[in-house]
Amino acid sequence: MSESTGDSRLVRNGRPLRVLIIVENLAVPFDRRVWSEAKTLARAGCTVSVICPKGFGADRSYEFIDGVHIYRHNMPFEAKRASGYPLEYGWALLCEFFLAWRVLFAQGFDVIHACNPPDTIFLIAGFFKFLFGKKFIFDHHDINPELYMSKFGRKDAFYRLLVLLEWLTFKTADISLATNESYREIALTRGQMDPDDVFVVRSGPDLTRIQLLPPNDSLRQGRRFLVGYVGVIGAQEGIDLLLAAVKTIVEDHGRNDIHFGIVGGGPALDEMKRLAVTLGVQDYVTFTGRASDHDLFEMLNTADVCVNPDKADDMNDKSTMNKIMEYMALSKPIVQFDLTEGKVSARDASLYALRNDPRDMAAKILQLLDDPARRAVMGTFGRRRVENELSWAHEAPKLLSAYAALARRSWAVRKGAGEPRVTPSQARPR
Repeated sequence: MSESTGDSRLVRNGRPLRVLIIVENLAVPFDRRVWSEAKTLARAGCTVSVICPKGFGADRSYEFIDGVHIYRHNMPFEAKRASGYPLEYGWALLCEFFLAWRVLFAQGFDVIHACNPPDTIFLIAGFFKFLFGKKFIFDHHDINPELYMSKFGRKDAFYRLLVLLEWLTFKTADISLATNESYREIALTRGQMDPDDVFVVRSGPDLTRIQLLPPNDSLRQGRRFLVGYVGVIGAQEGIDLLLAAVKTIVEDHGRNDIHFGIVGGGPALDEMKRLAVTLGVQDYVTFTGRASDHDLFEMLNTADVCVNPDKADDMNDKSTMNKIMEYMALSKPIVQFDLTEGKVSARDASLYALRNDPRDMAAKILQLLDDPARRAVMGTFGRRRVENELSWAHEAPKLLSAYAALARRSWAVRKGAGEPRVTPSQARPR
C-alpha cells in the first residue's frame, strides 16, 4: 500500500469501497478527526457518506463536500444530567438508523465506521453486519465509563451500563481504531480485542486547515497579554479551574494586564459565565460561545499563551486532546495540568501545573508571559513536532492501512476477483 493518501485506492469487486461514518456528538465537517478521516478515505477512492447531527454552521440536511456525502439530523436534546442521556442517545440512534437506510439505497456501504460517544452505534452496525454482512469499524474517541465518572463522580448502575455497552461495541467490531496507546490498552484489556485488530490512529491536525492570521489586538480588551482557550465547555474541561486561576492572577498577583479568551460552546457555558461573575473576574474573560473557524483561529493567533485546564482524572489522563496539537500547530506555548497523554503530545511545548491546582496553573501562566524568549522556544518546538510527527499527514496512511487490513481479513479468503485491495490509482491525485 502506498504511504500517500493521494495515490492509493481502496476497491472491492472492481468498484470503490463504500464507507458509512456515523458520529453523534458533533456536526461534520466541524468534527476535525471525522472530517480528516472522511476526506482521506474519499481521496483513497472510497465512496464516503457521513451521518451526524446538525450544528452551528452545519444546518443543511444533506451536503456533498470535498467528495463526501453528509446527511444530518436534528438534535433537539443535549443532556446535562445522567437522566437526560437516554433521551438524547435514543433520539440520535433512531435518526441514524433511518438515515443509514437512506444511505444504503443511495450510495450503499460495505463498512460502518462508528465514532463514539455514545457506545450505542454498535446496535446499528450489528444490525447491518449480521443481516447483510457489512463490516464494522469502531473509532474509539472517548472512554465513556471514565467520561461518566468525570462528569458525575459515581460508579452507579448507569456507569455499569456504559461498561457493558463499551464491551458490546468492542465485541461487535471487526477492528477498532485507538486515538493513542492508552486507548489501545483499554481495547485489549477491557474490550478483550485481539492485538492484531486494534490500530492506533492519532487525531493529528490538518495543517492545510490551520489558519495563520495576523493578531487582532482588540481581542486583548486593552490589556498587554492574551491567554487563549478553545474547546468544549463541559464539566470535565476544567473551565472552573481556569477561572480560579484567573482570580489568583488578578487578586493574589495583582496583575490586571492579562485578558483570557475562551472559545467554544457546551452544556456548561452558561454556568461558567455565572461562575466568572461570582469570582469577580468577568471583566478579564471573554466567552465567545461557538465560533467560526476564522474567529477561533484569530483568537489563537493573537494569544501569547494557550491553556488546557482539563481536570486530572482517568478520562483526561488517558485522552489525547485536539486543542493541544492545534495550539502547537500555531507555535503557541501551552500551560496544562500534568496528564499522561497531554505530556505525550506536547512534551517541551508545554509547562505542566500540579494536578487540579489553579494556583500553580496561574504561576505557570505568569512564568511564560514574563519570559518571551522561553515562549518562542516552546512555540517553535511545538510547531516542528506537529510538522514532523503529529499532523494528520502522518496519521492518514495508518488509517488506510487499517482499512486495508480489514479488507484482506474480511474478503480476501473468498475465491474469485471479489477481494478488496489497495491498488495504485490510475487517476490524477485529487
